[in-house]
Amino acid sequence: MSQLKNQHLLWRAGFGPMAEEGAALASASPASYLKALFKAADKKPIELDVADNTIKGLMMGVEEVGKQQRQLSEEQRKKLRQQSREDIKSLNLAWLNEMVNSEQQLREKMAFFWHGHFASRNLNILYQQQYLSILRRNALGSFSELLGAISKSAAMINFLNNNQNRKGHPNENFAREVMELFTLGRGNYTENDIKEAARAFTGWGADLSGEFVFRKNQHDTGSKTIFGKTGNFNGDDVLNLLLERKETAYWITRKIFRFFVSEEVDEAKVKSLADTFYQSNYDISALLKALFGADWFYDKKYIGNKIKSPIELLVGMQRMLPVTLQEPDNLLQIQRLLGQILFYPPNVAGWPGGKNWIDSSSLLLRMRLPFLLYGSEALTLQPKDDDDQQMGMAARLKARAGRAAMPKLGATPDWSVYLKKFEKTPREQIARELSQLLLQAPLSIPESTLVQSADASSREKYVQTLTLQVMSTPEYQLC
Repeated sequence: MSQLKNQHLLWRAGFGPMAEEGAALASASPASYLKALFKAADKKPIELDVADNTIKGLMMGVEEVGKQQRQLSEEQRKKLRQQSREDIKSLNLAWLNEMVNSEQQLREKMAFFWHGHFASRNLNILYQQQYLSILRRNALGSFSELLGAISKSAAMINFLNNNQNRKGHPNENFAREVMELFTLGRGNYTENDIKEAARAFTGWGADLSGEFVFRKNQHDTGSKTIFGKTGNFNGDDVLNLLLERKETAYWITRKIFRFFVSEEVDEAKVKSLADTFYQSNYDISALLKALFGADWFYDKKYIGNKIKSPIELLVGMQRMLPVTLQEPDNLLQIQRLLGQILFYPPNVAGWPGGKNWIDSSSLLLRMRLPFLLYGSEALTLQPKDDDDQQMGMAARLKARAGRAAMPKLGATPDWSVYLKKFEKTPREQIARELSQLLLQAPLSIPESTLVQSADASSREKYVQTLTLQVMSTPEYQLC
C-alpha cells in the first residue's frame, strides 16, 4: 500500500515515478515524499528562452524607435510569423523536457494546471515565453499575484482582445472570461458586472515586445458599479474585488480538485479546502499541502480513477523509461494525434479532460504508443482536422504528417536503470512487480496472458516485452 500511495502522489503532484526511485517507493512514507516535492519546488525555475535572435532583433528595433507592429514591412511580419511558429515548437519541447527531467515536479505539474486554467493561444514567441514564465514562477505562490501577472501579460491581453478595449468602445472579452473562467465561475456575476468591469480594464494593453502598457487616454475614468460597489475602479481594483469574493476561492479549488483528485467532486471536501485557500490569502502551496496531506486523498476510490491527459501519458512514460529521439519534432506530432498540444488549447476554456481524452482513434494510438517509443512500430496515423486548435495550419500539418507517416520515430530507449530494478526479482514474480510499478489500477486480464505473450528468450527481453505489454493495457491509461 505504501508503494501504491507514493505512486498515487507522484502521478497527481507530478508526472509519475522514475525507475531510479526503486525501493524508496515501497519503503518511504507519502508524507516524506510530499515534503521532498515541496522542497524541490522551492528552487527558482530555470527560464526557458528559445526565441530566435532574429525575432529579438526585430522587436528591439521597433522598441528603439518607438514604433508599433504596423511599421514593420510585410516581409518582416511574414518572417516574424514563420520564426515564431518554429520557436513555439521549440518552447513546447523545452517545457516537455522539463516535465520529464526536472526535480521540480510539483512546480511543473501546477504550471501545467494553470496552463489549462489560464488558457491562451498566441503565435508570438515572446508573448508565449513570458506567459509560460509567469505560470512557472507563480505556480505555487500567491494566486493573487498570478492572476495579476497573467491578466497583464501580452499573451492574454491579445488573446482576449483587451488591446481593443477603449473608453467609449469597451470590449468585454477579457472582463467576461476573467469572471466566468479565471475566478468566480458562471452564475456568480451579472451582465452589468461584466460591462462595468470592461470599462475598468480600458487602456490595458501590451507593446510588441510583450511589455504591459497602460494607455491613460484610452481609460474610462468614470464611476462604475461592480458587485454592488460603486467607485472609479480600474483594472487592478476589479481583480481585487474578484479576490474578495469567496466564490473565487471555491471555483479555483473545485477545478484543482477535479484536476488532482477526481472528476466526481466531493463538495464538502472542496468547501473545506476552499476555506483554507481563502483564509491563507490565496496561498497556492497552502491549498496543495492541505489537499495532498489529507488522509482521504489516498482513499482507494481516488487511486487509478483518472484518465491521463496526453501530456501526462507521454511525459510519464519517458520518466519511467527515458528515450532519445532522432527527430524530437515527432513528439509534436504525437501531441497532435492524441489531442493536446502545449500552447494550443482548443479555446479559452482549455481542455475539457476526463473521458473527452478517449475516442476510438486516440485510444488505439494510446495503446500503441509504448511500441512506437520503445519498440519497432512506425507512426502511420494522421492528425485530426481541427483548424481552430491548429491555428490555421491544419492542412499543412496533415500534409506533413502524411509525408512523415511511414518512418519509425527513430527512438533509442535507455532500459539500463529500469532493468536493474528487476535483476534480483525471481522470474515468476517479475510480472506482478512490474504491474505494481506501472499501474495504479488492477489488471483486467490474467497475469498469465501477459506472460504467455512475452519474449522469454532472455531475462532482458522478458522484462522489456512484459513492460510494453503492460504499458499497452487500458489500465495504463489511468493514474
